[in-house]
Amino acid sequence: MNVAVLLLAIALVIVMAVLAALGAGKLARLDGASYPTALTRAAVTFAAVITLACTAASALPALLH
Repeated sequence: MNVAVLLLAIALVIVMAVLAALGAGKLARLDGASYPTALTRAAVTFAAVITLACTAASALPALLH
């Protein structure tokens, strides 16, 4: 049961990171950025969401005790 919840949480974080990256890339293109610049902004957004999720996950056990 715990493994299934963990895998679902990981999948949810990845889906949210991809959606945020797609949004950032689309907004960059609408702003007039070139494709490489839009791709870079999307990659930075994806990495930021994954980093934020990892930071929150590592801080969670300390908050629960």
